[in-house]
Amino acid sequence: MKDIEIADIKRIAEVVKSEYNYDFTNYAMSSFKRRIQRIMDIHKFSTIDSLVKRICEDKVFFEDFIVEITVNVTEMFRDPSFWRILRDDIIPAIMLNHDKIRIWHAGCSSGEEVFSMAIMLKEMGLLQKASIIATDLDKEILKKAKSGKYTLKNMELNEKNYIRFQGETTVKDYYKEQNGYAVLDPNLVMNVSFREHDLVKGDVFNKFDLVLCRNVMIYFNQTLQNEVLKKFHESLFKYGYLVIGSKESLIWCDIASKFIVVNNEEKVYKKFKD
Repeated sequence: MKDIEIADIKRIAEVVKSEYNYDFTNYAMSSFKRRIQRIMDIHKFSTIDSLVKRICEDKVFFEDFIVEITVNVTEMFRDPSFWRILRDDIIPAIMLNHDKIRIWHAGCSSGEEVFSMAIMLKEMGLLQKASIIATDLDKEILKKAKSGKYTLKNMELNEKNYIRFQGETTVKDYYKEQNGYAVLDPNLVMNVSFREHDLVKGDVFNKFDLVLCRNVMIYFNQTLQNEVLKKFHESLFKYGYLVIGSKESLIWCDIASKFIVVNNEEKVYKKFKD
């Protein structure tokens, strides 16, 4: 089949927006194109027309399409050095002036980051003092996050990350093995509310001490990143912290002057202006 053109990508984004009210028009073009190509290959579509037709006519297929477009590869305690800074510096700084902590995992994907946070807070004796909201656009991935069920072969990498994070025990203490899966202790997420939320079109819905949105905005173009970062600014209490992905930046955006850099390497920022 011929190479996918920019016009094709725009057409698909427009159809998805008009039919289902999901807005991908400001997604990074190269990433969106790669994922469309993958869908074409998996489902053996020979033309863009046939893909568009299927999107319009088949809601079940559209759910699969959304999963494929928004899929995020993740792991527990990803970038262990970041988690150490969170435990040793950021969380203690927040708790100096608070007896509770409010956290938002934006674009939580399959939940590994949420469970990492819960394990870390439990080891700090703060899990009961935390109120956590975990959101994603994709209903199916949220179900997976809620279930806390991951293939055992993935746990090897998660354990290595946890060791480098210098946790108190071992990840094995937090899950039970079941038919080739690791099922994490549901008590870890007793204080977590998993919610469907669209970062692009969704409203600001709460105030937080800490917002994490790591490796999500790399899929957005600058216009969209700017809009999303404004929402994060609005969602944070004054002196709250924002964490983004290692390849992402705040420097160029409209609200950059309202944050100070806490840790440039780990992309941790602190809001100091409303």
